[in-house]
Amino acid sequence: MSLNRIWRVVVAVAIAISLFLGTAPARAENLPLPDNEFNGTIRKTYRGSTADEDLFLGWQNAPPPNAPNIMLVLLDDVGFGATSAFGGPVYTPTLEDLASNGLSYNRFHTTSICSATRAALLTGRNHHSAASGSLQETSTGFPGYSGLIPQSTATIAQILQANGYATSWFGKNHNVPDNQTSLMGPFDRWPNDLGFNYFYGFIGGDTDQWYPTLYENRNPVDQPAYPEDGYNFTHDLADKAIDWVRYNHSMSPDTPFFLYFAPGAAHAPHQPPAEYIDKYKAGGERASAAGAENGMFVDGWDAEQAAICANQKKLGVIPGNAKCTKRPKEIPAWDDEQFDQPGVRKLLTTQMQTYAGFLEYADVEIGRVIDAIDELGEKDNTLIVYIVGDNGSSAEGSFFGTCNEYSVFSGVPLSNKENLKCADDWGGPETYPHYAVGWAWALDSPFRWTKQVASYFGGTRNPMVISWPNGIQATGERQQDLRDQFLHVIDITPTLLDLLDIQAPEEYNGIVQKPIEGASFADTFDIDGENAVFSRNTQYFEMLAHRAIYHDGWMASAFHQAPWCVNQTSPLDDDKWELFDLEADFTQNDDLAADHPEKLEALKRLFDWQARKHDVYPLDDRFVGRIGLPRPTVIGDRTHFEFYEGTIHVPSGAAPSIANRSYEITADLNITNPEAVQGVILANGGTIGGYSLYVTPEHHLVYEYNYYNTDRTRIESPEPLPTGQVKVKFVFAYDSLCEEQNGCGGTGGLYIDDFTTSVASDRIEKTSAGGRFGFDTQDVGMDLQAPVSDTYKPPFEFTGGEIKKVTIDLYPPIQLSTPSQGSESEC
Repeated sequence: MSLNRIWRVVVAVAIAISLFLGTAPARAENLPLPDNEFNGTIRKTYRGSTADEDLFLGWQNAPPPNAPNIMLVLLDDVGFGATSAFGGPVYTPTLEDLASNGLSYNRFHTTSICSATRAALLTGRNHHSAASGSLQETSTGFPGYSGLIPQSTATIAQILQANGYATSWFGKNHNVPDNQTSLMGPFDRWPNDLGFNYFYGFIGGDTDQWYPTLYENRNPVDQPAYPEDGYNFTHDLADKAIDWVRYNHSMSPDTPFFLYFAPGAAHAPHQPPAEYIDKYKAGGERASAAGAENGMFVDGWDAEQAAICANQKKLGVIPGNAKCTKRPKEIPAWDDEQFDQPGVRKLLTTQMQTYAGFLEYADVEIGRVIDAIDELGEKDNTLIVYIVGDNGSSAEGSFFGTCNEYSVFSGVPLSNKENLKCADDWGGPETYPHYAVGWAWALDSPFRWTKQVASYFGGTRNPMVISWPNGIQATGERQQDLRDQFLHVIDITPTLLDLLDIQAPEEYNGIVQKPIEGASFADTFDIDGENAVFSRNTQYFEMLAHRAIYHDGWMASAFHQAPWCVNQTSPLDDDKWELFDLEADFTQNDDLAADHPEKLEALKRLFDWQARKHDVYPLDDRFVGRIGLPRPTVIGDRTHFEFYEGTIHVPSGAAPSIANRSYEITADLNITNPEAVQGVILANGGTIGGYSLYVTPEHHLVYEYNYYNTDRTRIESPEPLPTGQVKVKFVFAYDSLCEEQNGCGGTGGLYIDDFTTSVASDRIEKTSAGGRFGFDTQDVGMDLQAPVSDTYKPPFEFTGGEIKKVTIDLYPPIQLSTPSQGSESEC
């Protein structure tokens, strides 16, 4: 009998004995439990009364007997072929160590995009059933796409919390809509309200690793330290997780913990410490070990993909007869002439070296957390689930990569000339970089396509390793410890509940719950688990109109459009469906649609049935086109805003948007010490883009507009500010008649007291067409996180007086056209 089976028998016997003795808490169908009834006696005084100590237990269940700790790790934007543990070029010592003492899963699947995968992981329901059918920022008013995780889909943390677990979340939460990200709430989708006792991390799709926008529980966190002091977010995140584990062990050593660790790595921006990038450069530790005299990745993505696929077969993480898929024709070859410009291939190589350093760095930091658990003597009874990516590698960086991810998302990818200016600091605090499409494809080896493409495994198949010394009897032989059941991220929650003998509640907080849609794969933990029969034989996939259906070893797949074409749509009827026999074709290489047309049609009908069942319809292939759709906002339709000194940490998605319109910013100041007056009056954004109204150390008023860190316009008053009560204003007149309509320029003017004549004015040739400047915040009286201007260091607080009030007045926006994304050849 395996350790896993023995452990489950032990739990069952312990519960049975407890029931016999009348002490076991019921594994309730409804959560949370009601308050305990009083079973003592009450007289007029305590002397004649009998207390009931069970009242101290409150409504929470005790944890199951011998319950393991659980550490759930979810990396971001990592392809199947990236890590050394699965045949890739990036050294991941922590993952390798866990794989050598645990189980490896090579047919585990995600949804192909982050918000969706994370909702499915936490709820055990398909992403559309959890109302998370796309990115949070592209939510629409349909049941499968609202972006609001329903109250009818209680999370694994809520269930474990109600069953006696201490719960924590470290890192990324990309499941909060913009209108709920401010400190005004509501906080229903923040971690504390999703069942996590403690949260330390960021809200949104990504964050600057040097200047993160952080929250502790519901409270914003000031910059812990600065890059020049050696600060980087992932290390900070691991430190906080270690502190929490130690505190939990000190205060309540018998309380099992559930620790969800979801770093920003390896999602853009790729920003590791420089020493990790250097490991992959010429003379670096990894390059030397690989015999790469000129540094790793210098031969390009075609050579890298072939090498990864061959190594995967050698390692045994894919079948020996698996076919290495060819590069899609839409992705340019490494030797394509468009990369012949001097310095371009060198920069492309640097991009991959930076990504590799970022991924290794994250894995090492995860290892530090595991080491801390081990030092407490808890590792043997800690179930570690390490999911290597919430989707495949990301192709959202354009063919050439970008040193500013947000320029791509705004439809204005940077030119080679602009990217080359970033070459020496790629990954540093002055950049917000993403690598080229070709690297994403290579790291998804041996599969086709990338993140967003839910119809092919390059978008959805991610490695997973599970380690649990007390519950899994691993052989230490990689082939014997490899599991190839067709699993999905929705299967994690039911597996954990099965192992703990906890049933999912039928009601939670009085809300009837949707059924868990995943299934337990706990039988794969057994010594002969490679032969375990998984109970679920059907799984649909859909993202941005990429569709697929798996059933009984067959898969039908429909590719829609290239994932980097974020500004266009394509007719759904033009999509070609392909058919694959996955029992014989591990990589979706051989299309059998012509040989089995009846099978294909049957699977297409099954997809339609699943789509109707799980709220997949209506299909929607818009990406940028959805971002600007009307949805609830904190600011509503207001055009006049008043802010006061100390109003800081206003999320960019909740702040007034100045995009594609004229506007005025007015500040009422009381300058008490004109010789000391300096600092930020109002700032929104950061290094990657934004604006700042500030006073220089020479006491001059400045308005600075930062266009994607490639073009800066500074409008400065010729004289210092006067003393006393001073009113200053910046007025921007947008070029409403420009051909592009959105992202146009305009004329800006500064005014001091006399609003009839500007003291300084200038042209701002280009402005951001997007409604936000990344995930940096709007701040009054300082500039937190990354600085908008390169002339000051954060926080550059306002001194020498008082900011009494700042007002922003917006004029109606120009009717937007759809911006073009990339070149015709790219899309």
